[in-house]
Amino acid sequence: MKLKNRLKERRAALGVNQQEMGRLAGVSRQTISLIERGDYSPSVTLALTLAKICNLKVEDIFTLEEDEDSEKQ
Repeated sequence: MKLKNRLKERRAALGVNQQEMGRLAGVSRQTISLIERGDYSPSVTLALTLAKICNLKVEDIFTLEEDEDSEKQ
């Protein structure tokens, strides 16, 4: 399963850039960029922190997507 996210969309709705989101979450701008691109899965703590910053539930930002191989089984 692959972790999908809507962080970029949610961050834009807040009017916050990656640098500011990173500062609010206590991580680097690069970490926010990696999460948004799907190249890094955040820890549970970071996912909860990002959701809190966005005033949303974790499920509103992060979802699991089934792999094609696992769907065939």
